Amino acid sequence: MDYKNEIEELVNLIIKEGASDLHLSIGRHPIIRVAGNLIPLMKKPVLSDGDMKGFMNVFLTAANVSLLQTARDVDFSYSLTHARFRGNVFFHQGVISIALRLIPKVIRTLSELNLPPILETFTRKPQGFFLCVGPIGQGKTTTLATLIEVINQTRTEHILTIEDPIEYMFESKKSVIDQREVRMDTPDFSNALIAMFREDVDVAMVGEMRDNNTISTAVTAAETGHLIFSTLHTNNAAQSVDRIIDSFPSDQQDQIRIQLAGSLSGIFSQRLVPRISGGLIPAYELLISNTAVSNLIRERRTHELNSVIETSSQEGMIDMNRSLAELVRAGEITVETAYMNSLNPKTLERMI
Repeated sequence: MDYKNEIEELVNLIIKEGASDLHLSIGRHPIIRVAGNLIPLMKKPVLSDGDMKGFMNVFLTAANVSLLQTARDVDFSYSLTHARFRGNVFFHQGVISIALRLIPKVIRTLSELNLPPILETFTRKPQGFFLCVGPIGQGKTTTLATLIEVINQTRTEHILTIEDPIEYMFESKKSVIDQREVRMDTPDFSNALIAMFREDVDVAMVGEMRDNNTISTAVTAAETGHLIFSTLHTNNAAQSVDRIIDSFPSDQQDQIRIQLAGSLSGIFSQRLVPRISGGLIPAYELLISNTAVSNLIRERRTHELNSVIETSSQEGMIDMNRSLAELVRAGEITVETAYMNSLNPKTLERMI
């Protein structure tokens, strides 16, 4: 089999079907994910061990093949003329599997993504720390790419992205954009962030907050005049603040709490939910840092952040339950979908 041609055929099928992901594994037909559902491609043959090695050799460089043997999984990016993927090759039960996520070539606008216009205000800030959070596969990277592109089109800044791997490819417009990939251009996120202080960077997008060194450096950068965007795999704003603080040893938590209280600009939590008309639509929560929020973080009262969001809609904050209820009233999602995605169904019940 010509594996490069087979990949192109699969990619064309993904685009045609509006799929988001492709799964390749021994003993199975190729599988795509469409609107959250996994669909096997029954017209394609069941994949063998030889097929998986053939695909792997197309996707991975020699260095990544070597890394796979020791780390047992490796991230990669893969580009064709009309599509780009973020992927992961991993071992399960001693054999290889591959998962790929389609990255659109065109960076869409907030309106096209059905996201609130108020997010654009965070692109106009001179400095601060903005987080986009949510479970895996909920569009966090896409949202951040859109915000970075707004800055790229409207401000004259030096923008740096640090990713593993690079996903969206930016073209410098009003801003100058440099993109660094972990392992290819820098050993890790933390090293790239530290180097940023010597690179005349104004805005940085950090693909993921994986350890307290990265978090600490990012928060310090936000304190010292940089605008920092990043992601966390958390469910809401309060949990995100707790996750950041709890990642540090107990004797360092007071310090990071004070730094975060002073540097945080906002936390946007999102999840993609099934739409009645087909496809997915985002439901979301937005915490905007103000004096009350800063005080709650500083005073170890993060459990009260949810109440602040619920009662601060006049300031632009958005409550997840209210977002879900509005989607129900607009006929976009079912009541059942709203309940399934609510972290507080009892409160949601009073809104629907």
